[in-house]
Amino acid sequence: MAGYGKSDAQDWAWENLRGEWTTLMTPFTPDDEVDEAGLRGNIRHIRSLGTRGAGCTWGMGEFWSLTREERLRVYDIVADEAAGEWLIAAHVSHTSAKEMLTLAQHAEKVGFDLLIVAPSYFVTKTEQQVVEFTRHLADNTNLAIMFYNSPQFGIVISVEGLKRICEIPNVVGVKEASFDQQLSIDAHQMLGKQAIISTPDEWIFAKGKELGFQQQVMFANTSDWRFDRPGENHYVRFVDRATQGDLDQAYYDEHIRAIKQLSDKWWMYTVKKFNGALPASVCKYWGELMGLAGGHVRPPLADLSDDEKRRLKQELEAVQKQTETTASAIP
Repeated sequence: MAGYGKSDAQDWAWENLRGEWTTLMTPFTPDDEVDEAGLRGNIRHIRSLGTRGAGCTWGMGEFWSLTREERLRVYDIVADEAAGEWLIAAHVSHTSAKEMLTLAQHAEKVGFDLLIVAPSYFVTKTEQQVVEFTRHLADNTNLAIMFYNSPQFGIVISVEGLKRICEIPNVVGVKEASFDQQLSIDAHQMLGKQAIISTPDEWIFAKGKELGFQQQVMFANTSDWRFDRPGENHYVRFVDRATQGDLDQAYYDEHIRAIKQLSDKWWMYTVKKFNGALPASVCKYWGELMGLAGGHVRPPLADLSDDEKRRLKQELEAVQKQTETTASAIP
């Protein structure tokens, strides 16, 4: 639960947005209801990995497929499980400003620590629209806001536009997920002293070391619960150290590189298959292979085929076995 005043949002964010943050999926039951028991179990599993915080109903949480009631119910479940002891962020993007504020007000009411918002898609064609839409949210919430820069919302904001957004009081930073590496680098270099910039991929740490900037939070991705298991949280450990300036490339190569390469392969395969849509179907099935609740994705996305599931399962098991063998061979 947020323990800061609106004017203190940036200071709170510098202190608290650190390490690995996860992106929660929204699991569904076979009859297409939100799987409350599954979501609660997933949260407990992910918390056991040492993840610092979580975002819900983001792109990977299939927010676009949820009714208002379902989104609010997910907020309630996540807040209840966090119990004020685990940092949580609610994604409140919507085409309707009124709906966005309804979501934000509920998240604030039930104890969320911050919000994340993206452009209002469909009719949002200029950066000025995005700035004003974000300002409208900021004017109507006491919570800190992270802006989400992603082509999934129909517009990618330039560094100059991101600077204007970060000048809005209580906008504390940017999840820079444009998939444009130079844009991410420029955002860190130009804005990283005034706002928190987070690119949700590990390549940013080596680039930061090379160019002299430091990312303090991985905000946020699905890699923790897809790569790690309770008692074997190598990804979370790597990110926690890297966000403190301790970039252990040998540790990454030993424990993470092989599974990340497999993830990149399936990520790009599925993105291409769906012409740019986020690969929620891959992540849901991958999560099931790691012991989490997933279920189907909702239309217009489609689940992996039986053959794709078979191949992913075989390839993941092979990588896990390879990693375990390599680790045990090192004295």
